[in-house]
Amino acid sequence: MRCRWAGRDRGSFTAELAAGLPALLLLLFVGLTAVDAVGAKGACLHAAREAAIAASRGADGRVAARAVAPPDAEVAIDDDDGWVRVTVSAPVRALGARLPRLTVRATTMAAVEPDRAFARQTEAVGRGMGRGGVDQ
Repeated sequence: MRCRWAGRDRGSFTAELAAGLPALLLLLFVGLTAVDAVGAKGACLHAAREAAIAASRGADGRVAARAVAPPDAEVAIDDDDGWVRVTVSAPVRALGARLPRLTVRATTMAAVEPDRAFARQTEAVGRGMGRGGVDQ
């Protein structure tokens, strides 16, 4: 039977911890950034849905999106061919001031409500007509 001296392994835990701790911290930062990005993606999707519904009904979609969008989010609304397409994109800062920002995007579409489509056609016809409905 061989005797082991307590002094031989002295400091091995410290060396292993010093080698493994930066990797664990990096993994923690990446995980927390991913959680933040998923939360921002959900908020962008919610904002895009709200904006698409509001814009399809004839209201201001940007106001509806800004009410629930993450800070510094950009809202783009495209309205053509009876459809409203809303894209909301927001930056997500990684946990560290010097790291680059990630950008998450969400896009939704909604059909234009029939009352709104009718009001648009009436507006277009009304612009071309003079007083009393007679062309000038």
